Amino acid sequence: MNDAPTRSLPEEVTATSEVAAGAVLTIDLGAIRENYRRLKARLGDVRCAGVLKADGYGVGASQVAAALLREGCDTFFVALLGEGVALRRSIGPGPAIFVLNGIPPGAEPDAVAADLCAVINSVGQLAAWRVAASRAGRKLPAAIQVDSGMSRLGMAPRDVERVAADPHAFDGIDIRLVMSHLACADEPEHPANERQRLAFERLRKMLPEAPASLTNSSGIFLGARFHYDLARPGAALYGINPTPARPNPMLPVVRLEAKIVQTRMLEAGVGVGYGHIFHTTAPLAAATISLGYADGWHRRAASAAWFEGARLPFLGRVSMDSIILDISALPPGKLREGDLVELLGPSQSVEDAAGHAGTIGYEILTSLGPRFHRRYVGG
Repeated sequence: MNDAPTRSLPEEVTATSEVAAGAVLTIDLGAIRENYRRLKARLGDVRCAGVLKADGYGVGASQVAAALLREGCDTFFVALLGEGVALRRSIGPGPAIFVLNGIPPGAEPDAVAADLCAVINSVGQLAAWRVAASRAGRKLPAAIQVDSGMSRLGMAPRDVERVAADPHAFDGIDIRLVMSHLACADEPEHPANERQRLAFERLRKMLPEAPASLTNSSGIFLGARFHYDLARPGAALYGINPTPARPNPMLPVVRLEAKIVQTRMLEAGVGVGYGHIFHTTAPLAAATISLGYADGWHRRAASAAWFEGARLPFLGRVSMDSIILDISALPPGKLREGDLVELLGPSQSVEDAAGHAGTIGYEILTSLGPRFHRRYVGG
């Protein structure tokens, strides 16, 4: 029999509360709002939506939506039906929410109940949305996406011709947009950009007249002929450079800091981390931080953390929940358990981390895991 006294669990402590989490992700909603204003300035009178797929690129779709609503944004895009339903619960009725991947077969009633706009990518999706409209007894909002040359989503040219020849193809459909997506917009001189624009022009003219949308974040910087009636920026809102060959015109949005969980002195000649791929050649001061690949930190995403401007190189491999740092650049005792070191921020951008990993900033942001304490500022 256990006679140990029972204690009530502290209600304020959760896995992601600041005291319990191993790392802190700070999201600057004020920077997101400023990035939206900068994009709007480039667009002039063209409307500007906000893309919130993948939980707002990993930083929080509902928080980002609330910030963008304050800037007058009234149109949002998500990738999946579940994302759309969750966003509708968060922001309430009114703003348009488009589901980029379309509505899964059989889920049309759920989309109707949440007042979502289907992005129709195929003849089959179009037929299913017509049936849903008939059952709902009213027109249902949708965007018609055409494939202008990316070969990912959207009706192929032959399917556009097919539905254009059918006088009943769009019965019950309130076409809010005709849209497509650019494949190479981050390379301004790539010939595919103009080829896609011309293909989009040809395909949209076959369809009922509606506002047009082609431009993503990088496409906004290709010039007015790509802007049409609605732009759909995603990455640029979150501080990722939409013009990789030039300085970033966007403000940084995220700062990631991990807690020190242990410091120690290592002797010369000892192995460090899994596989002992690193051995000390002289005594050095080391620290272990509470961050690893289980938190979405790629094993090659960056080779150092930073503290008050000092670079702290990684030692050995990234573990699931921890990374070992060389802190010899700091005075003895400068770092203590519980202190925070920077992984993303002023000293190391998302693009820096992506460059080390051989990937893109999108993947770094959307990989950041759920175990962080998320701190929102500037909202």
